[in-house]
Amino acid sequence: RMFHDDELEESEKFYVGQPRVLLLIYALYNTLVARSEMVCYFVIILNHMISASMITLVLPILIFLWAMLSVPRPSKRFWMTAIVYTEVAIVIKYFFQFGFFPWNKHVDYTKDKPYHPPNIIGIEKKEGYVHYDLVQLLALFFHRSILKCHGLWDEDEKGDSSSNKEDTDDELSLTGGRRDSSASLKSVNLAASVESIHVHFPEQQAAIRRKSSSSISQLSHRSSFSSHRSKRDIFKNINHTTVSLYFLQCKLCAIKSHCGLCCFRTLQVYMPIRQFFYNLIHPDYSAVTDVYVLMFLADTVDFIIIVFGFWAFGKHSAAADITSSLSEDQVPEAFLVMVLIQFGTMVVDRALYLKKTVMGKVIFQVILVFGIHFWMFFILPGVTERKFSQNTVAQLWYFVKCVYFGLSAYQIRCGYPTRVLGNFLTKSYNYVNLFLFQGFRLVPFLTELRAVMDWVWTDTTLSLSSWICVEDIYAHIFILKCWRESEKRYPQPRGQKKKKVVKYGMGGMIIVLLICIVWFPLLFMSLIKSVAGITNKPLDVSITITLGGYQPIFTMSAQQNQLKSLDPNEFNEFLRSYRGNTAALQFLEGYAREDITRADLEGNSNSLWTISPPSRKKMIQGLQDFEADFTLVISWTIQRTLEEVYPYYIKAPSDSLAKPIKQLLKDCKWENITVSLVKNASEEWWVLNQLGKRQKTPQESLELFIFSDKVSPPSLGFLAGYGIMGLYASVVLVIGKFVREFFSGISHSIMFEELPNVDRILKLCTDIFLVRETGELELEEDLYAKLIFLYRSPETMIKWTREK
Repeated sequence: RMFHDDELEESEKFYVGQPRVLLLIYALYNTLVARSEMVCYFVIILNHMISASMITLVLPILIFLWAMLSVPRPSKRFWMTAIVYTEVAIVIKYFFQFGFFPWNKHVDYTKDKPYHPPNIIGIEKKEGYVHYDLVQLLALFFHRSILKCHGLWDEDEKGDSSSNKEDTDDELSLTGGRRDSSASLKSVNLAASVESIHVHFPEQQAAIRRKSSSSISQLSHRSSFSSHRSKRDIFKNINHTTVSLYFLQCKLCAIKSHCGLCCFRTLQVYMPIRQFFYNLIHPDYSAVTDVYVLMFLADTVDFIIIVFGFWAFGKHSAAADITSSLSEDQVPEAFLVMVLIQFGTMVVDRALYLKKTVMGKVIFQVILVFGIHFWMFFILPGVTERKFSQNTVAQLWYFVKCVYFGLSAYQIRCGYPTRVLGNFLTKSYNYVNLFLFQGFRLVPFLTELRAVMDWVWTDTTLSLSSWICVEDIYAHIFILKCWRESEKRYPQPRGQKKKKVVKYGMGGMIIVLLICIVWFPLLFMSLIKSVAGITNKPLDVSITITLGGYQPIFTMSAQQNQLKSLDPNEFNEFLRSYRGNTAALQFLEGYAREDITRADLEGNSNSLWTISPPSRKKMIQGLQDFEADFTLVISWTIQRTLEEVYPYYIKAPSDSLAKPIKQLLKDCKWENITVSLVKNASEEWWVLNQLGKRQKTPQESLELFIFSDKVSPPSLGFLAGYGIMGLYASVVLVIGKFVREFFSGISHSIMFEELPNVDRILKLCTDIFLVRETGELELEEDLYAKLIFLYRSPETMIKWTREK
């Protein structure tokens, strides 16, 4: 072996022989070293999520608009800016922790106020004010040491000097060293802060080239120069000529006037930023990549967070969940605004992806970064009336959005793909892609919205209906291709019956699924109250008795201690009393002991009888009518027996209508009560007493048994509220319609379903996508006409789908 080294071989054997735990630690450390810049980004973002102040806001914005957009990696200037800024932030926070500052005297009162100026700036007094800043500084120094170890810390300065030297050599070779003093003055190096931009004069260079065209050597040199410099670089120099001249003028005028100095300082800041974004939009090379799917998933996760945690983006008085608000036909404003903004950004992102415009993506990134940070850390705390650091849901949403910003910056840095062919789920043909693709198509309006957006923002000659036709054919052919590939992986020999595993696995699952769908409402309504039901005991039981249309003679209610549950002995005795009554026992099977409540109502009315004398006189005349259905005993008190009017047992269902239980009443007759009018000086009231009470009491009273139906849990109330018939009409019948279409419409699609080999059709669809991306729109029309002819001609379809 030519490069054999015994020490290196022994070292490799030593590390391989280490315990696996130690090898895992080595691997984790190497991963940490390889992605040390991501560790720094994570710590900076985490520090900002916890502190949420203007001091910590600067670095996250610089990460998304500077560091992650730098090619190939962030420069030394960024890391020095981050280190120095963190050190200054630590000193500022330490300085403002002293107690002599006026805002530090009432910390407990102002610590939770989101718009308190020290809280916004980040100079409030608190414990552990600098812990995360120290961790952030430690991570930055760790990354700095790694860059120094690999020789990447001073790489930018060396690269700049070498590039400047190459530019100078090219200019000297181009002019042949014959520049006069004015030409030398016009190529002055302006400043290091503007990355050594030189002033070039295209017309002078063109004149020199014309003069040197007669010489063969000069012509060959010019040819080599043209190959060294691309057209993009030449246009970039021409584009910067005017700005560079103005920059030089401001520098010369700065000595003479203060206005010129201000203009010069402004250009010193503006020119590097302009050059940075110009190089980003017009890169020398582009490592094309496609992370749109990951960005879409990040936006989808944020969308889910908004739906299930929207209350965190509104007032504290907002409902706890979205279902309770929607059930009352109310749409919370915070939920509506967040959903519309999130959905709008997803649509714009899709449009930029289809148009492949890096400049639009850069502008959208800048707007989103500033807009999201301004809204999350300055507007949201005022809306929610609490600090961002105390809003866990908002912190989670912001962290996922930061992942989106990182992916978006990576997409900008690498450039959009030149071709977007098909769906990302159709890249391979297996069961996972098949089921995910079918699930994607089942989402309501997602397939239609994607197809229309793709048609709007893609250059094509096809109409919308033709576009949708191609998309549908491609989706159908992809599904068939997945099934054909599965048949090749798991072939079925001819003449052999299907295995029991397949029959009972697939067929049994379908049978169980159909049975569950058919009997789902009955099982659901039965189990929702018997297994997961909650006992709904009454809180108040009131009785009101009125004779005719006169003033009520008796009103009484029972609460708290007057509502009693039956003990086990009383409940058993209650059941034994109905031993021979089949209807009553059948009714009692649906109730447990805790569902029954006994209400003890006092016999004395809780209100005085304030009837007017004329009405009292008419009532007495009515009672003296012996043709009435009740008897009357005249004495100092009026006593009358009311037969079969009192409902001894009341059923309290889940709705508001309470009904008497006829199964428990003897011979379906209601109970008898007595009604008496008592006078005391100038006051009078009515007294009622139940004759046949289970709980024997000497004083006048009424006894009432309430059977409370169990109610569904709040989380399932929206489904249980439809009832059995509602569930059958809305769930079973709708699902049954789709199942019936699957089983009854097979014969009409045989010529499009039973295709042995779909590779040629799949390639034709892919060719349509390819020529569309390359701009060959006439060829797109021809291929589409070929595809339509293929589906119109069964004989041609048979030839195209034969096995090779």
